[in-house]
Amino acid sequence: MIAIYPGSFDPITLGHLDIITRGSQLFEKVIVAVLSNPSKKPLFTVEKRIEQITYCTKNLSNVEIDSFAGLTVTYAKLKSAKVLLRGLRVLSDFEKELQMAHTNKTLQEDIETVFLATTKEYSFLSSSVVKEIAQFGGEIAHLVPKEIAEDVYSYYQKL
Repeated sequence: MIAIYPGSFDPITLGHLDIITRGSQLFEKVIVAVLSNPSKKPLFTVEKRIEQITYCTKNLSNVEIDSFAGLTVTYAKLKSAKVLLRGLRVLSDFEKELQMAHTNKTLQEDIETVFLATTKEYSFLSSSVVKEIAQFGGEIAHLVPKEIAEDVYSYYQKL
């Protein structure tokens, strides 16, 4: 069975990688789908995020990296996926993700959403937190892979 793990991944965090790794043990294939959202102002281009995620998941043979725009369920159908994989950190995530799962079900009845609870060490972690810390020169090497930390620091040094 194919699962889609959609998100912006700007930047990819150790929490994302935890969900990808665990998802790869549950499904035949996991497609990490980078959302191209024109209403957001990301640090990195879609192409750079794909490059970063590809590097971070090179040891996972059943993980594929791609990008998409538009509805996740439309993309999932295009890829013959039956599952949307989502990570849950805190209660507010659950409320938002449950609403999205119900909405997606009304759009594409045969696609299921599977939630994985993050490992407790990553329950506070988000890309936004990483960016905020890095913007003010704080340490992020314990939140993202080393190479990603270097990319994030480089971005803020150019500003």
